Amino acid sequence: MGFRFADIKILLISHAHNDHCAGAALVKKLTGAQYMVMDADVPVVESGGKEDFQYGAQPEMSFPPVQVDRILHDGDTVKLGGAVLTSHLTAGHTKGTTTWTLDESEFGPSGSEGAEGTRTLHVAIVGSPNVNPGYKLMNNKAYPHIASDYVHGFQVLKSLPCDIFLGAHGSYYGLKEKYERWQRGDRAAFIDPQGYKSYIADRERAFEAELKRQEAGKQ
Repeated sequence: MGFRFADIKILLISHAHNDHCAGAALVKKLTGAQYMVMDADVPVVESGGKEDFQYGAQPEMSFPPVQVDRILHDGDTVKLGGAVLTSHLTAGHTKGTTTWTLDESEFGPSGSEGAEGTRTLHVAIVGSPNVNPGYKLMNNKAYPHIASDYVHGFQVLKSLPCDIFLGAHGSYYGLKEKYERWQRGDRAAFIDPQGYKSYIADRERAFEAELKRQEAGKQ
């Protein structure tokens, strides 16, 4: 991918589920990276998954516990070199699900013929807006405000400017198809503002449908 693994300085995650953070202990051991996690997910990370509201009692969902080096809060920035990432709390999927944004500069023709200019592209890396099977959106003693967190998360996601749509899973944004286009020379393959809007709208509809189903007593 164009960098040495041992050079990793900062380790970030989207949320504290084992398929996103189980490797953190090994990465820290091999690189000495600073592990930075959204505040509400810190107990889950540091307990190896035991504090997860949904999966804490399931051994198969556990992972090696890791001490967090920096506790993040909604709106905090993480900087390394010229890169600046901003954390956005989009909770629901986990209590600390984080969507990351950053800006990139694209060089190319501008204004007058032959002139070179830049434009800023807004990048959004979606944490997860999904309602997993078995999630209780009502009367959830382990996560009483889960539904309102989802609602707030969708409000945040809809407010974010997005040109380059990325996410915690490649399936969110069509990674395979876009990467194949990029390999064929399409340097704009990952620029997909409408795809971002459509994905968020689709996930919000799915959440609202599940909430209505549970409200009707069909959970």
